[in-house]
Amino acid sequence: MAEAYTRVLVAIDGSEKSEKAFEEAIEIAKRNDATIFLTWIINDVELTTSAYAFSRLLKDEQQNIEEDMEEKAKIAEQAGVKNIERIVEIGSPKEMLAMDLPKEHDIDLIVMGSTGKGAIAQALVGSTTSFVVNHAPCNVMVIK
Repeated sequence: MAEAYTRVLVAIDGSEKSEKAFEEAIEIAKRNDATIFLTWIINDVELTTSAYAFSRLLKDEQQNIEEDMEEKAKIAEQAGVKNIERIVEIGSPKEMLAMDLPKEHDIDLIVMGSTGKGAIAQALVGSTTSFVVNHAPCNVMVIK
């Protein structure tokens, strides 16, 4: 490993690949004594096209995410990661993961799964991972 990473963002969405990315990010953070940013972006497009009431769906989604993030923070802490930040935002996962959050938090590595939960959305609008790889200002590690 040629570079020491100090600020590692891991993209989480509940998918199997994001779970693997989370595990890898923990190991990277431990090796580098880095801050890990547990990041979940609620896709605003999926919320606004839902048949359910927006506010009800958002409230349910946020509660589930907060519980998952709490569990992940505990896992990271038990694994030996000392600095853990949580980010839960609503917006475009592509833009927020590739551009907004890396700049805002001075991220030097993004760790994410090769595919996420939204297989249908991925086919329609393109891969979030591909977008992040091509637009991020820092290194991106893609986990298969």
